[in-house]
Amino acid sequence: MNTKTGYLIDMDGVIYRENQLIPGAVELVELMRERAVPFLFLTNNSAPTPEDLVVKLRHMGISGLTSRDFYTSALNTADFLNETHPGCTAFVIGEAGLNAALQRAQIPNDGIAPDYVVVGECNPSTEKLSVAHGLLERGARLVATNPDNWCPVTATMTRPGAGALAAFLEASTGITAYFLGKPNPYMFVQGRKRLRSRADEIVMVGDTMETDIRGAAEIGLTSYLVLTGSTRLSDVGQYVYQPTCIIESVADLLEELRSGRPSARLKPVKTEGGAVKSGSRHQTDREQRIRPRPAMTRA
Repeated sequence: MNTKTGYLIDMDGVIYRENQLIPGAVELVELMRERAVPFLFLTNNSAPTPEDLVVKLRHMGISGLTSRDFYTSALNTADFLNETHPGCTAFVIGEAGLNAALQRAQIPNDGIAPDYVVVGECNPSTEKLSVAHGLLERGARLVATNPDNWCPVTATMTRPGAGALAAFLEASTGITAYFLGKPNPYMFVQGRKRLRSRADEIVMVGDTMETDIRGAAEIGLTSYLVLTGSTRLSDVGQYVYQPTCIIESVADLLEELRSGRPSARLKPVKTEGGAVKSGSRHQTDREQRIRPRPAMTRA
């Protein structure tokens, strides 16, 4: 590792958990800013705007950040649609972060004949889901900001994610959604561009194998798995793709940043293999195709 290294950093489970900062997070951000180390917080949560996240972390104790330090799956979705389909319109099922990202990208909200139905985190009404269903039947395409079926709220509570809402519309229409955010390589490509770094100069720091580590592996980035979030050490060997190193927390990165050399705390991965369990948290590994509509009722 050298002084040119830039970091893509997941947030929930890496920087904080249950709205409490993880030890070492403040020092990590301060050190990166002091040493002018490129970094970008990369989150699959499409609900907040980058400005919201600046305020959230300031209240937790990390100050001096700007909206440019954050890249959400909502921004990623807006970038993708703008790049692949300039001038498109969208019917949006999502919170302020998604609506703001699409508006900034000059993608109009269209409830009559949109090119896309775009789904992010939210608690939509049955009426809004029914409208989306009808628009998809009339030719709109289905896009989700990320594949998370559920997201942690506390140690014992979760909430439905964008993947679960997309699955509802998939089941009712027979149309398969396209998922942006992590682990879609497009999220990591855009993050790399924002850091203005080459792939071999970037480390992805995350707590989730299915999104953070998988996406990094597929685009050829170095990856550090932290054990302060959703992945247990005993789970790592179940996956074909593996992190470059496993660390206890972001506090283990401080030595690397101070010296410019890999920390002694960074341990290469040595795990035993095993089958990946079914019923995962994320909507990945699915064939992208139009499926026959399921029966209206069960037999």
